Amino acid sequence: MIRILNESEMVIDRPKGSSHPKYPKIVFPIDYGYLKNTSGGDGNEIDVWLGSLENKVLIAIACTVDILKRDTEIKLIVGCNDHEIETIKQFYTSEYMSTIILKK
Repeated sequence: MIRILNESEMVIDRPKGSSHPKYPKIVFPIDYGYLKNTSGGDGNEIDVWLGSLENKVLIAIACTVDILKRDTEIKLIVGCNDHEIETIKQFYTSEYMSTIILKK
């Protein structure tokens, strides 16, 4: 996973504070994007959360379940501190979504 991260261009298409394109009430609390020219479980690129730490290394992986979309995904957590990791966990905690975060 680290090799894919190091060899891929990271694109932040949902900066911190921006709204979800389909669900405007959902606001991204941390920069969110994807790794260009990769393929994730949903057929789109691999998703990435990018935190505020200066060292932009893989910190953890979020394994998510979305009941409405009826899918599961893995999202890379890069350069995030403990508070940001907890914020990501809360972002995925609802009646319709859940996550398990695996720290490196």
